[in-house]
Formats: sequence, structure tokens, C-alpha cells
Amino acid sequence: MKFEKYFFKVLKYLSLIAMTIFCLLPIIVIIFAAFKTKAEFATTSPLSMPHNWLNFSNFVIAFTRGDMGLAFINTLIVFFLSIIGSIFLGTTLAYALHRFNFKGRKLIMGLYLFISIVPMVTAQVATFRIINAIGLFNTRAALVLLYTGTDALSVYIYYQFLENIPKSLDEAAIMDGAGYWTIYWKIILPLLKPAIATNVILKGIGIYNDFYLPFLYAPNPQLKVISTSLFAFKGPFGSAWEIISAGVVIVLIPTVIAFAFLQKQIYSGFSGGGVKE
Repeated sequence: MKFEKYFFKVLKYLSLIAMTIFCLLPIIVIIFAAFKTKAEFATTSPLSMPHNWLNFSNFVIAFTRGDMGLAFINTLIVFFLSIIGSIFLGTTLAYALHRFNFKGRKLIMGLYLFISIVPMVTAQVATFRIINAIGLFNTRAALVLLYTGTDALSVYIYYQFLENIPKSLDEAAIMDGAGYWTIYWKIILPLLKPAIATNVILKGIGIYNDFYLPFLYAPNPQLKVISTSLFAFKGPFGSAWEIISAGVVIVLIPTVIAFAFLQKQIYSGFSGGGVKE
């Protein structure tokens, strides 16, 4: 029995170590390559460390020639507007579905569940025609509208959090003369902060990494976002992997910073939150 116990314990840790290496190895290779010169990259192993960790020339080339400054600005504009719209629509819809009984409530919840499992690509022909018909093609507004409206997961996360916020708070506020908007703004929304933080991270990562929607609905070079700016390296930088690696590292930095500051909110968001009755 002791042998089996230690065997499975060792197997557990070995599997964890193997998965860690499997996840971190590509990132390590990218970081090493970003600091190498062209000649060094061609003559050394991918796992060999660069000779000079202060070689930032690849980063300068990637940032300037890839026009990543403009891409970051466009990404931030789309990100903040989409997040604000997503938070408002998601929390208000979840509040209405959870707190009020009305005809069609279950139908709406079922439709949101259906939307979340239907591949987005299947509706792109109709979506593209609608966006084009209302004059939003090749604008940031098209991206903001699409990111704001396709957020079934956020609604379910908010709904789950509302399960932990007692309705007695609403009733007490109503007895004090508060209206539904006041209850939402001063009670529900503050208590949904862990869920909002979780959804901001999930939604933000999705927007930040998305290539398909910006490439399809905003092909104008002046509207490039960070994902489509990396796509530009496939041309003249097609074989300059050290420059491409530097661009990838630049893209990774905001994600790492966001995770470092918001990891507590992410974990609390997944584990549950709110006020228990």
C-alpha cells in the first residue's frame, strides 16, 4: 500500500512538472529568440540563452516597423468601450433575469445558452451583411458592437454571483424608498465586483487575442489592433524570427502585468463571491 501511495504521489508531481515545462517551453524559446541577433539566432540552439540580454534592437524594429504604437491605441479604445458596454448589458440583463419573474424569462436564458454553444462562424455571413448595411464596416464601432453583444458567458457568471446576493437586501432597500435602478447601482453592482473583475479579464483576453473580427470587419491599416499588427510581420519579416519573437514578447507584457495585478480577483471570481445569507 505504501508503495502505491508513493508511486501515485511521484506520478502526480511528475505530471505537474511535465505540464509546466510543456506550457512554459514555447514562451522561454520566444524570449530567448527576442534578444538574439540574426546571426546568433541562425547558429545557436533555440534553448540556448542569448549572449547579450541588453540587445533591444529587435524590439525597436518590431515596435516601429510593425506600427505597434497605433495598434495598442486602437486595441485600448476597442477594449475599454467594449468592456464598459459588456459590463452594463451583462449585469443589467443578469439582474433582470435573476430578480424578476416575467413571461419569456426561461426562453431568454435558453437562447443565451444556445448562443454560447453555436459556433460564431456559422452566423458571420448574416452578421457581416448587417454590419455593412448599417455603415459600420471598417470602423472601430463594428468591433465594439460585436464584442459587446456576444457575451453569453458573462451573463451566466453574473447570474451565478447573484445567487449569492440575498434578495432581502433588495427588499430592505425598497422599504427605504429605493427604486430598481438605485438597487442595481448602489447594491447589486458593487457586490458584483469580483464577477466584473473576472469578466474583464476573460473578455479582455478574448479581445486582445482576437484576430478574426478585426481582420474581417476593420481591414483598414489605420484601424489595426495588436493581433493584426503581428500579422504584418509575415511579409518583409517572414524569415526574421528574432524580430517576430520580439513582437510577441511586446504583446505578452500587458497580459502578464494585468494578471499580476488582478490574479486575486480572477481566483475569487471563479470560486464564487457576493454576500451569503
